[in-house]
Amino acid sequence: MDMPGYIVLSRLAAQRRATDALAANVANADTPAFKASQTVFATQLAGRDGAGALGGRPVAFAQDRATWRDFSPGPLQTTGNPLDLALTGEGFFAVQTPDGERYTRAGRFALSPEGGVVDAAGHAVLDAEGAPLLIPQGAARIEIAGDGTLATEAGPVGRLRVVNFANPQLLQAEGDRLYVAPPEAAPQPVERAAVVQGAVEGSNVRPVLELTRLTAELREFQFAAQFAEKEGERVQSAVERILRRR
Repeated sequence: MDMPGYIVLSRLAAQRRATDALAANVANADTPAFKASQTVFATQLAGRDGAGALGGRPVAFAQDRATWRDFSPGPLQTTGNPLDLALTGEGFFAVQTPDGERYTRAGRFALSPEGGVVDAAGHAVLDAEGAPLLIPQGAARIEIAGDGTLATEAGPVGRLRVVNFANPQLLQAEGDRLYVAPPEAAPQPVERAAVVQGAVEGSNVRPVLELTRLTAELREFQFAAQFAEKEGERVQSAVERILRRR
């Protein structure tokens, strides 16, 4: 394959990643606390020193650099469930999984048979001390203040562990709307958490905008694919002409 073929292949790979990200956004437009993501691309020049140049000029390849996630809050959806919680400001709830502490903004919690507050997957929700949050047996009323303090008719129980990160883009999505923090991204407690009881945060995906972007990316992918097909035909035709001359 010659240089134009490699260029268009780099473009096709970039367009496929962009299309996959947008398709995931559209599919999760109704997923509570889902955060939209976009791919980040850069141009890598080849041939600055003359090697790999095309017509004496540098060649630009599309390079997939990273995925950027939009952590802006989604709209609140009122449920009336006392263990449905939403964060109106920055931060994440902390839960304990078999693989360690994880972070989420999907606050659709429930009570386990043992009285522990758990997420939809059964992971224990943590308190400010990093221990599983427990509700006394027989509690009839659960109240959660704006700062995350949980109380029943018997008195205070504990306070939710709400943390934030200096650079949330370092968080890695792990499925089930959970994020894992790499070693260089240490969680910091949020001193003034903004917790809303009886509501959950919706997805921040804007379906109309994402569908428009998806349509545009699909067209770009089709154009690149057509170019690759024509380039393949050109190369095949050139090879056949060379062979006929022999």
